[in-house]
Amino acid sequence: MVTTSAPRFEHLREARGIGDATPRLSWTNLAPAGWEQHAAEIEITRDGRVTTTGRVATGESVLVAWPAAPLRSREVASVRVRVWGTDRGPGQAVEVSDWSPVATVEAGLLAPGDWVAVPVAADWDEEPESDTRRPPLLRRGFTVGAGLVSARLYLTAHGVYEAEINGRRVGDEALAPGWTSYASRLRTATHDVTELLHPGDNAIGSWMGDGWYRGRLGWRGGFRNLFGSDLSLIAQLELRYENGRVETIATDEHWRASFGPIVSSGNYDGEHYDAREELPGWSEPGFDDSGWVGVRIGTRDPATFVAPQGPPVRATQEVAPIAVLTSPSGKRILDLGQNLVGRLRIRVTGPAGETVVIRTAEVMQEGEIYTRPLREAKATDSYTLAGRPAPADGGPAEEWEPRFTIHGFRYAEITGWPGDLDEAVANGDVVARVYHSDLERTGWFESSDERVDRLHENVLWSMRGNFVDLPTDCPQRDERVGWTGDLQVFARTASFLYDVSGMLGSWLQDVAVEQHEDGTVPWYVPFIPDDGQWTPNRPGAVWGDVAVLTPWVLYERFGDIGVLAAQYDSAKRWVDLVHRLSGPDHLWNEGFQLGDWLDPAAPPDRPAESLTDRHLVATAYSAWSTAHLAKTAAVLGRIDDAEHYAELAEATRRAFLAEYVGEDGLMTSDAQTAYSLAIAFELLPDPAAVDRAGERLSALVAAAGNRIATGFVGTPIVSDALTTSGHLDRAYDLLLEDECPSWLYAVGQGATTIWERWDSMLPDGTVNPGQMTSFNHYALGAVADWLHRVVAGIAPSAPGYRSILFRPRPGGGLTHASAVHLTPYGRASIAWRIESDTLHVEVEVPTGTTAVVDLTGAEPVSVTSGTHRFEVTVGTVDDPFRGIEPLRATL
Repeated sequence: MVTTSAPRFEHLREARGIGDATPRLSWTNLAPAGWEQHAAEIEITRDGRVTTTGRVATGESVLVAWPAAPLRSREVASVRVRVWGTDRGPGQAVEVSDWSPVATVEAGLLAPGDWVAVPVAADWDEEPESDTRRPPLLRRGFTVGAGLVSARLYLTAHGVYEAEINGRRVGDEALAPGWTSYASRLRTATHDVTELLHPGDNAIGSWMGDGWYRGRLGWRGGFRNLFGSDLSLIAQLELRYENGRVETIATDEHWRASFGPIVSSGNYDGEHYDAREELPGWSEPGFDDSGWVGVRIGTRDPATFVAPQGPPVRATQEVAPIAVLTSPSGKRILDLGQNLVGRLRIRVTGPAGETVVIRTAEVMQEGEIYTRPLREAKATDSYTLAGRPAPADGGPAEEWEPRFTIHGFRYAEITGWPGDLDEAVANGDVVARVYHSDLERTGWFESSDERVDRLHENVLWSMRGNFVDLPTDCPQRDERVGWTGDLQVFARTASFLYDVSGMLGSWLQDVAVEQHEDGTVPWYVPFIPDDGQWTPNRPGAVWGDVAVLTPWVLYERFGDIGVLAAQYDSAKRWVDLVHRLSGPDHLWNEGFQLGDWLDPAAPPDRPAESLTDRHLVATAYSAWSTAHLAKTAAVLGRIDDAEHYAELAEATRRAFLAEYVGEDGLMTSDAQTAYSLAIAFELLPDPAAVDRAGERLSALVAAAGNRIATGFVGTPIVSDALTTSGHLDRAYDLLLEDECPSWLYAVGQGATTIWERWDSMLPDGTVNPGQMTSFNHYALGAVADWLHRVVAGIAPSAPGYRSILFRPRPGGGLTHASAVHLTPYGRASIAWRIESDTLHVEVEVPTGTTAVVDLTGAEPVSVTSGTHRFEVTVGTVDDPFRGIEPLRATL
């Protein structure tokens, strides 16, 4: 029996409002072991007409080209697929699947001329430099005639919005339209609102908030109005009737504005809400808005509108407090047990005018919440009660959750609670709501060491908290920007844990938009100014290399050639810039560099002063990115470019060796990151040189007591460098060390996320005094990729996991480990355990793929789809491959 899934369009789970007129299709097949697809038929229904490709010989099922005429704006198409294939057994009987379930794709407004809506903002004056500008409510009434067939609402904003129709919320996304490079790319949304309307009088309205568009951004006081000072809604409601008539209600001069109950809101400072100012029925028909003011009409080029490529931000989980604490000063503090990103939802009853104030923090010190690491972010929400009477069932009378802010926190200090806070928490009246981009979870890992599992869980939570529409560095202080280097080193880990293909594909387009004409990639994207070292932008290795290396990761993990093509010019401009700066000697040994940022040996106030020469780092990255650009060019069929950049990469590699590696194998920077780069980036001339570098690297790790001695550059690759150079045992020693600095030190300190500094919290329980002390920074959690590929043993060996390498390397006393990954072709997994000197391995290979199982001491085995089991006789748990016997496989 062969089962085919409903097709997916591009990288979207929900394909309403898609911006691509020819979206690529993907589907998965579930079939008996060894079965292979050899043909497919795609059926498309549009405007009541059915067309089909007929049976087409193909083994492809991932990102298959759209097989029909391009979609028109607003057009809806239904698509289903069936496939033919054979197994690899005797006779090779052909088997055809049933038709897949139908999937629907709907185009958004694809042409600028489709838009008639204009930006509308409240017609009142404001203090442009204030952080407490009161946001408006916007509304208008309209009439729906008889015979309505469908209604679509297309909308976006300067600022953030939450729309309502007839008193009901439209959609469930938060902080829409997210943060993009607004001047060039403003994301739109498409909603089916047919069920929210009824014949006769109706109303539409929207809450508004400053968001990233005009709210304060940046550190040292930050900047306001970076993208504009208006707070404007752009909405276009299209009504379609049985007789073919189309009516459009768009933002225009007919809208009205008023203050609402939100007194102020901001990403950093929080939201303040006065329920006494609520306007019941404001987004419903019949509401008297005669006392409201008119609107100002703004301008916006609809050619800058872009459709979503990934999921929006949503609430994905609720977390209840695990304790209600009383601090030495008498403050009541909720402990959520998990450092998370989101906001509290409260249900409360009390007198009108009473105000509940919520202050959040990631950590406590001396029994109180500790807010110094937040710098100038106030991270404070408040709710002033309306004084509504308690309902008959005795439950809380009022419920509130901020709309336009989020915080990074584990602890919440509550003041002004009217009543028994302990009882309220016990009743579920105070919970944290977790917010992040609603990415599909695709990766899991477990082992026999609960500390390693907690480390992996910390990586997961840090990723969730920082993937809020774009990949930020931290979610709590007055920063929260898309640092390119952080994402570059973390991209492989991210791509295993979640389907980030659409989200990061969109963000990379912002990287290209923000890239300077000379090829310089900003340190963070979208770019905001800074009064210090980050403005003007300067080219920097590791951070700028995101333009080359991250598209390659997305190709490697998701099989998407399209992202390579889309980003090729950006990648090429970066590499060309680096080689202009390097000159004829191919050494990038001049100019500003961050190097191995946050090396533990660097002074707290000078985090770029690492043990490894920052220009060694820059030249190594130059060689690595140039080699990847050559590979990218080859995949895209740009043969001349491929040859040119391969030659340039080789020249840079030779220059690196001559400048930084001595004849005795010692490097000019005798530091872990230097050797890790030379090994992991394949810069050394031969296996003997790799052995020498590996020996020295292992010795350095041992000399450091197996504690971390690397920063942003070395930490993601040091474990791989040790592993590939024959020092797997030392890599496990490094993983399992629990003295500071180490991955498990933070776990031992009770961390539930990855920290910015290895010692963000000092052994005595006090917080590191540095100005950069985040307790939620995913970059140093890039080691999770090594956990997936080496400890569990699963990795792609062809783009998109079309071929899989299962190569577990047990060690460190672990007795079992497993990983599961939802590849573009389906579920792949590996689980191993050591029992009675026998290594038991089970792998699951998805339909449409092949795999190689590589176990130490045995010849690699090629397998087809299905479940396969292997047994290998091993030595002790601490030395599992001593006295290994030949492989015995059971299929």
